Amino acid sequence: MTEAAIVASDSLWREIRSEAERAAAADPVFGKVLAGTILVHDDFAAALADLTGRRLGGSSADRARFAAFSRNAFGRAPELVEAAGHDLRAIALRDPAIAALLPPLLHFKGYVALQAWRVSNWHWRHGHVDAALLFQNEASNVLQVSIHPAASIGSSVYLDHATGIVIGANVVIGDEVTILQNVSIGRHGELPTRSPRIGRGVYIGGGATILGDISIGDFAKIGAGSVVTGDVPDGCTAVGNPARLTNCPEPASAA
Repeated sequence: MTEAAIVASDSLWREIRSEAERAAAADPVFGKVLAGTILVHDDFAAALADLTGRRLGGSSADRARFAAFSRNAFGRAPELVEAAGHDLRAIALRDPAIAALLPPLLHFKGYVALQAWRVSNWHWRHGHVDAALLFQNEASNVLQVSIHPAASIGSSVYLDHATGIVIGANVVIGDEVTILQNVSIGRHGELPTRSPRIGRGVYIGGGATILGDISIGDFAKIGAGSVVTGDVPDGCTAVGNPARLTNCPEPASAA
């Protein structure tokens, strides 16, 4: 992690702690929860590892195991913590119902699922296949979000509502992407490399399906319930089943 990233992470943690302290002072009962989940920790990475363990683990042993897997990944790859901070700030920026950092950190399962994926992807890339698939399985069972450890996802990503999201192996998702509930993104056919590539700033509406060896261009929008099996150029909107293109910056062929 660069010096600038460390400063940003420290600033983020100070904001979270400040929010937690104010919330604890306002509600002593909730304050006890915050004391055990936020205020007891020294930094954002420790709190995030603990929260990931709490959300995925059904027993105390499982919670400890998932937290340990997360701490190991965060300690060895600080860039995961940096990306987690960007993801958290993205929620506060894009969700009109949220203006703070603490509520999505504590309560948004899409955020937890995405950080669980970041840990699973790190383990996958380092040959810890069983640990990676364990994270995927638990996130699918507990959070209803299944992201294959072999997928690639950028930062400042927001999984909004985050029920029924399925992202397959070898899918590539860029920075600043927003994905709503019941979205499926995966291959079309037998070859695993035939998976979608989602560009920067793309918005994917609820119930959309994106399949095959295709590219979704930067800042494109996929309408709710659309089925997309062809390329979508930069800035275009794809709607319908089968999807057709509209609102393109310049003439483009059908999706």
